This record gives sequence, C-alpha cells and structure tokens, in this order.
Amino acid sequence: MKLAYPAIFDPWEDGAGYTVEFPDLPGCVTEGKSITEALDMAEDAASGWILDELEDGKQTPVASNALSVIPPDGAFVSMVSVDIDAYAAKYGTQAVRVNVSLPAWLKARAEENSLNLSKVLQEALLSRGIGK
Repeated sequence: MKLAYPAIFDPWEDGAGYTVEFPDLPGCVTEGKSITEALDMAEDAASGWILDELEDGKQTPVASNALSVIPPDGAFVSMVSVDIDAYAAKYGTQAVRVNVSLPAWLKARAEENSLNLSKVLQEALLSRGIGK
C-alpha cells in the first residue's frame, strides 16, 4: 500500500538542517541535516508511525490536502510518499504464516518433545545471524 502525506519542512535557524512534522500523524516528527536527508528521514518516520498504527489494529489516517496545510513563516509543505508494504517487509513485527515442509518422522519427534516449530525456526534463523 502506497500513501502520501503532507509534511512541513521547517529550516533550522542556523541553516544546517530541517525539522519535519506531519499534521496528519500526531507526534511524528523527525529532522535531517540536508533537504535530502530530511526527506529520507521523513519517509522513514511516517512509515514507522503508520506501521505501528496498523500493527495495533488501527486505520491509516486520511491525508490532508497539501494546499490546506499552512506552514509557519519560512517553512514549506511537501508531500512525502511511503510504501507501507515494503517497510513492513523490512521492519514489521507482526507474525506472518510461513509454510515449510518437514519429513513426517521429524514432525512427529518435534510433537513428542512438545516443540513449538515456529519458535524453533525463529531461533534457528536468529542463530545464523539473520535479522541482525
């Protein structure tokens, strides 16, 4: 799911960067030392904010019309695009179902030993350094 939200980019007084906030995402604030870094950080912050809401079972907020957002003096509004599916695939914490194949005898032994196959697979992947 791709979304776009207006963000307010407020230059720092010393000109060394920008503070970015999203009127539609309460508390979603970030910054960057250049416009490029600020845009990257804004995309990351908005993606994380929205993914947290979705993982909590909430709906994504409706984006305001960028023309209706009035920035403070010296600041400007820019739309920031987010790809929630790509962000969730990389950083999401919600469990997903994975189909794996095992020999029948191995599955039977796991059940005899009361092993949780999901937990065993997670531990095996983490022990191989995946996810670090």
